[in-house]
Order: sequence, then structure tokens, then C-alpha cells
Amino acid sequence: MAAMSDVLLRVGRLNYVWTNTESLLIYIIAHLLRVEKDAAIVVFLTLNTTRARIDLIERLSKLASTSPSDRKAILSAMSRLKKESKIRNKYNHCIYSFDEKGEISSTQLMRLVEDDKQIRYGKIEQMDARELDLLEKSIAEIVAISRTLWAFIHASPRISGEL
Repeated sequence: MAAMSDVLLRVGRLNYVWTNTESLLIYIIAHLLRVEKDAAIVVFLTLNTTRARIDLIERLSKLASTSPSDRKAILSAMSRLKKESKIRNKYNHCIYSFDEKGEISSTQLMRLVEDDKQIRYGKIEQMDARELDLLEKSIAEIVAISRTLWAFIHASPRISGEL
């Protein structure tokens, strides 16, 4: 079982790096739409889910007006971000179960699974060293995605002056 402070520290770090990385999508939107940062912020905030923001960016990247090199770089970064969003969503939308010592023992996803005969909810996973390692790897990958996005943003002649 994982100590609650260890889990909460990692979930907090996960949210911190996620929020900082997701905010970089504003610049990617500005780049793809060829608009000022203020207009990209309006678009970003109007789309109130990460999924919608990534969908928009992927669709804009696939337009003929997007260079093949930009398309490849952006779609690669979005693919990586989508993968990590699963981890982030898990830890932000689960129920935590506790053992007799008050430590987090498992997570339970709050998602319905329905078949012909029954409705079940929540895949249960043990909160152990493997899960803590998974969290650390996800945090590191989100930081790496952030660096990739920053490199793209700084190389963009359209938005480098907006920084």
C-alpha cells in the first residue's frame, strides 16, 4: 500500500505539469489558425475539455494549409498527450480506497461498464509501487511533451513574437 502523502504528492505534480503543458496548446492553436494569442485564448477557453482542444488541434493539423513537417510534429505531440491524459484522468476522476492504517490501497474508476445482463462500475487497481512508478513516468513524459511543444513554439515564426 502506498502512503497517502506519496500518492497525493505525485497526483499534485501530475496536475501541475499537466496544466502547464495543456496551456501550451494556446500557442499551437494560434500557430495553426494564424491568429494572435488573445484569439487563441478565446478558442482554448471556449473548448472546455482537453479532448476537444486536442481534437481541434489534430483536425487543424490535417488541413492542406499545414506544412507536412508541422503536421508530423503536432500530431506526434498530441498522440503522446492523449496517452498521458488517460493517466491524468484516472487519478483525477477515481475514488480512492483506504486500508485499516488510512493509507491509499486502491483506486476505483468511476466509469460504467454495461453488458446484456448487468451494469458494473469502476475497475479497481491496487495502489502499489508499480502504480507510483507509473505516475512518475507519466509526470516525466508530460514534462518531455512540454519541452517538445516549447521547442515547436519557439521555432514558429508566427508566434515567437507573442511569447
